Amino acid sequence: MQLQQLTDALTTHLPPIMRWAGTVARRIRKFNIAVESKSSGSANTDALTIADLSVQELIVSCLRDTDPIFRQCRLQGEESTGDFERFAGEAPYSIVIDPIDGTKGYRDRQGNAYSVILSLQTPETVEYSLVYVPEEGEQGSWVYACGDIVATGPDDTRRSASEVVRALPPIIPAQRATSKKIYLIGYQQRDAEKAQLVTDAGLEGVLAENMGGCHYWTFARGEVTGSLIHSPNIYDFPVGMHIARILGGDAVWVHNREPVHLRETWLDERADMERLPGIVACSADRGVLNTLCELAQDWNPVRYHD
Repeated sequence: MQLQQLTDALTTHLPPIMRWAGTVARRIRKFNIAVESKSSGSANTDALTIADLSVQELIVSCLRDTDPIFRQCRLQGEESTGDFERFAGEAPYSIVIDPIDGTKGYRDRQGNAYSVILSLQTPETVEYSLVYVPEEGEQGSWVYACGDIVATGPDDTRRSASEVVRALPPIIPAQRATSKKIYLIGYQQRDAEKAQLVTDAGLEGVLAENMGGCHYWTFARGEVTGSLIHSPNIYDFPVGMHIARILGGDAVWVHNREPVHLRETWLDERADMERLPGIVACSADRGVLNTLCELAQDWNPVRYHD
C-alpha cells in the first residue's frame, strides 16, 4: 500500500462522507441527545451524545464500503461504534476519527464550533487531515491538509464535496492572520489558572468555551496562533500538529522540546480515550513555541492527581 494511493483515495471518497456526517450531526443537534458514559471529571471530555455514536457509525460504514484500500489501514475512533473488525489490526497507516469534536458545546447548543474530523496517521506524524465544520458559514466549511498544502474555505452544496475540497484556496503563510491566542485544555480544574499564566507571558490564554469557533478552522487561518494542551488525545489534536508542521512550525513536548510523535500513547480509562503523554505546545510560529516551552517546562506532566 503506497501513501499516494491512500491519500488519493481519501481525497476522492472522504469529502462526501464528511459532508453527510456533518449534515446528520446538524440535524440531530435539534433533539435531546445526551448520553451518560464518561467520568473523567472534565465536562469537556465527558460530554457524549447520540450524534457522536451515529456519526462515527456512518463514517466507519462508508470507509468499509467505498475503497478496499481503507480496510488495509488500522481504524481508530474516539467512540466504540462501527464495524472495526473489517479493518486491519496492524498496519503502517491508521485512519483516526473524531465524530464530533467539541461535543459539550454541541450538546448544550452553545455556539457552532463543533466539527467532524478524520486524519491519516503514522507512528511519526500525520499525512492527511480533513475537518468539516457543519455550522461555520451558510453551508458549512472545510479544513484540508495534505502534502505541503493547508487549505480552508466554505462548502458549496451545489457542487460535489470532492470538487469543493480540491478547489479550496491554500493558506499562504505570509498572508495568514496574526494572533496571540493560545488554546488551553486538559488541566482539569486549573485551566483558567494556566490560561492566565500564558497571558502573563505575553500571549493570550483562551479556554475552550471562549474559542468562538472550531479550533482547527481558526488555527489554520491564523486567528489562533497555537495551543498548550495537557495529554492531548489522538483523535483531534494531531490535526493541529499536521497544520503547524506544514506551515513551518511544530508540536513539541514542553519538558524536552522534542517533536511529538504518535508511537507512545496511554489509555485514559476515565475518559475512555487514547492520549499522548505530558504537555504539548503546538504552533506554526517557532517563537511562540519557545515561549510556551519556557513557561510550561516545569508544569506537572501527570493529568490526574488523585
